[in-house]
Amino acid sequence: MRLALAFLLASATLLASTPAFWEMSSFTDFSKGKFDGISLGRDGRLTPAPRIDLLFDAGQPAVWAVVPGPDGSLYAATGHRGRIYKIDRTGTSTLIWTADRPEVFALAVDSEGILYAATSPDGQIHRIENGKASLYFDPKAKYIWALAIGPDQALYAGTGADGKVFRITGPNQGDEYYSTGQVNVTGLLFDPQGRLLAGTEPNGVLYRITGKEKAFALYDSALPEIRAIALGPKGEVYAAGLGGALAHKIQGTQQQGGSAQPDTGGAVTSITVTADAGGDLKPSAPEAPKTQTSTANQPTQAAPPVVEAANVEKSAIYRINPDNTVDTLWSTKEENVFDILPTPDGSLIFGTDHNGRVYRFSADHKLTLVAELKDAETVRLLQWNGSMLAATANMGRIHRLGGSPASGTYESPVFDAGSASRWGQLRWTGSAATISTRSGNSLRPDASWSDWSPALSTASGTQIPSPNARFLQFKANLAGPAFLDNLSAAYLPQNNPPVVKSITVLSQQVPAQNTKPSGAAASAGATFSVSVTDTGDAGPSPSTGTATQTVSKAAVQQILIAWQADDPDSDKLSYQLDYKGEGERDWKNVRRNLHETNWTLDADSLPDGKYWFRVTASDRDSNAGSTAKESDLVSSPVLIDNTPPVIRVLSSARTGTIADIALEAKDAASALRRAEWSLDGGTWTPISPADGILDSPGETFQLHLTDLPVGEHVLAFRVSDSGGNTAVAKVVLP
Repeated sequence: MRLALAFLLASATLLASTPAFWEMSSFTDFSKGKFDGISLGRDGRLTPAPRIDLLFDAGQPAVWAVVPGPDGSLYAATGHRGRIYKIDRTGTSTLIWTADRPEVFALAVDSEGILYAATSPDGQIHRIENGKASLYFDPKAKYIWALAIGPDQALYAGTGADGKVFRITGPNQGDEYYSTGQVNVTGLLFDPQGRLLAGTEPNGVLYRITGKEKAFALYDSALPEIRAIALGPKGEVYAAGLGGALAHKIQGTQQQGGSAQPDTGGAVTSITVTADAGGDLKPSAPEAPKTQTSTANQPTQAAPPVVEAANVEKSAIYRINPDNTVDTLWSTKEENVFDILPTPDGSLIFGTDHNGRVYRFSADHKLTLVAELKDAETVRLLQWNGSMLAATANMGRIHRLGGSPASGTYESPVFDAGSASRWGQLRWTGSAATISTRSGNSLRPDASWSDWSPALSTASGTQIPSPNARFLQFKANLAGPAFLDNLSAAYLPQNNPPVVKSITVLSQQVPAQNTKPSGAAASAGATFSVSVTDTGDAGPSPSTGTATQTVSKAAVQQILIAWQADDPDSDKLSYQLDYKGEGERDWKNVRRNLHETNWTLDADSLPDGKYWFRVTASDRDSNAGSTAKESDLVSSPVLIDNTPPVIRVLSSARTGTIADIALEAKDAASALRRAEWSLDGGTWTPISPADGILDSPGETFQLHLTDLPVGEHVLAFRVSDSGGNTAVAKVVLP
């Protein structure tokens, strides 16, 4: 039996009947959206955020450092033009110095109000007093990341790429205080006991330095950089572990060379700044995971390549208790924490690189998204004149947070329904909140999307007015004491048609005693007969002759039709199997409402000929009648040949030891494929037809035998067709 395979796909465009819901109720759900004057509580509730005022705009990519002065003013250092501004209590800013280097990463103010500024690259420390700047100390380091004034009124500086801490006591009077063995010292802070805390990179070690070249590794983080250090009210130390390794990014960029120049026009090697996909300016360089751990002094090492991996811990906040035990208070795979600010009530405020977000982590471990500043990174936090300030990078600004909540807007992430959908009711929990929606068929909202709908205010349920589409987004407006949570949107997704991917038709042999009725799961059962007479006497005894035993076939032929199908909506499928013979017009049904993916037929249930089988898949078990879809696939032609060839002996003659036999074989359905002869039950020997090629339904054969022994012989002749049917004839040679 010759079998083959073909494909035929179909599609349609109706809607499924089972509604689905887009639900947003948790902190994680809402945190993926955009916040403008909106706060998000740990319980997933949106409320108006504290008032946010722009205190200062540097007009530059970054505000790297902010420190308060003794007169209540504020000093801000910027990049990538290396400027320092003084900001008074009213928010009025004055440019007081422009460095000859593009970056001013660190500032410090001593008890006399003298300002110190660290420039980079090829770092130097300048003293600024009465509006005049002078070179104070040159540590001969590539970078100066941090400055701190000690209890002894000495100035301490953390450097890179040599990973050292310097102690400076006067103009050009300083020396190496401690060598960490790391690449960068990224943070410095004195604890209440006068011990210097130093955060490092790339091994993320926090050191406690108690004297010249004398230190204790207070904590060895699993993250590459300890970026921020802060003191708690009970003697605890807070540290932010940074997976993005900001210091390493900047250093790697500088090593590649750049073109940004300071205003003064000095010939310097500076940091290249590139725009990311969102248009923000960022130092561009590869990043790398932490590769080794070191808590002892080691020779300074070159910065290894940095690669920031996805879906791994990106940042964490640690609490180092007075007994040196460490608690990880919070970690994330999504954001980098750049600064932390403890508050008197035991909470922590911290800023990240996700749209300049500011979070509050309460003493009872509840997280609140306080505000989103829209700038790329919140890099510094501090208290100033009764308000909290947040300094940002990309762009370089200082924001003041505080005051009564006013109003704000929350824009949800884009929801993907998977296919064009019909929108249903929108419901939410809240008060004094209105919601607008828009929809479209592109992944990101663009000009092809619909306009925002009129504001909806019925929280108990209102029809979404946006056009049917694949994507949906909502915008919530909250004013005064408003809140919003537990939002859901109903939608009816498009019902996609099922797909029959393949049909395979196979012939198989089944042991005769195990044959069953046709079908996918026929039941087995024994058959028997009972003879009954009207006299109650036993039936007649068997005849006394010798019965002829019939040799039955050991196996019977069956046709197995199997198929593969699936549904893009994961709907339950049912199948219909039909067939059609060559020259026939209509399909004949074999079986309906099949849930199996195969069916078996006895090979002799269809007459000889060429047939096609069709499988139709339907999703009506999961969809209403008018919305159900189906598709079908037709097999390649299948030849069914159950009839063996017919053999006719044309002539037979024997003369002594020589015999000549002529035979003819014909098959009604297919070409002959094999011909053999055997003498007296011996080995079968192939024979070619008279025309030399065995390729037609009818062939003639000539057989010439020699050296026949004396006596009667039987010649057997066997022929098989393309369907595997075999015929045997015999010729008696007297």
